[in-house]
Amino acid sequence: MLISQGTARSERINLQLACSLAGIAGALNAAAFYAVGFFSGNMTGNVSSLSDNLATLHWLRAGFYFAIVVTFVAGSTLSSLLINAGRRRAIEAIYAYSILAEAILLVPLGAVDLWLNVDWRSSLEILGLAFLMGLQNATVTRLSDARVRTTHVSGMATDIGVELGMLVDICRGRESQALAADNRSKLALHLGTISAFLVGGIAGVTAYRVIGGYLLLICALVLLAISLTGIRHARTLTTTASRRGWRRGGP
Repeated sequence: MLISQGTARSERINLQLACSLAGIAGALNAAAFYAVGFFSGNMTGNVSSLSDNLATLHWLRAGFYFAIVVTFVAGSTLSSLLINAGRRRAIEAIYAYSILAEAILLVPLGAVDLWLNVDWRSSLEILGLAFLMGLQNATVTRLSDARVRTTHVSGMATDIGVELGMLVDICRGRESQALAADNRSKLALHLGTISAFLVGGIAGVTAYRVIGGYLLLICALVLLAISLTGIRHARTLTTTASRRGWRRGGP
């Protein structure tokens, strides 16, 4: 699910990608809010809070919300640079390597939550998670040609409304029946993504209440498994293609 790109991807692969990574994103976002009262991936809410604090002249809090937004954008930028470099070098597993980077960077954040006892620990965690959520969302957006966004619930809810409107018109015969299959697949994708984000959030808060920062390490292990599976699959495809090319060009 981290190898095929754009139109080469099936809705089943997109749904697998959405459910797995949206579940992790939901767990991390909800656990962060439970722990310190900030959302690391909700840029709509963070920009609104930035506006509110600027209007009421709460400069310090405004600065922190601004830092969250900038850090999220920085994570997205890093993902794009990494993917661009990988595509120029024809690295098939570049999207998997991007998720691998997220897994690796999540480990020190877990260590911060578990063992760093300083006043600015919470700020460091929120900014770190915002960076990783930006990285993940940009990776998935480019991989799926913007059909999947694992942290952008507002966009997914909007897409559900759009597709429900299309479904009503299809059922009333005002839109072509040829659109029905695509409409159903899009609804399933968006509903599945939001459901995974919701279930991940519930599981994340429940787990954080019991094991604290070890939740971040568990999420890192899950991301590691997903990324390594993608890397191994890409290597298998490359090896198979090389053997076929050798056989065609051989004696």
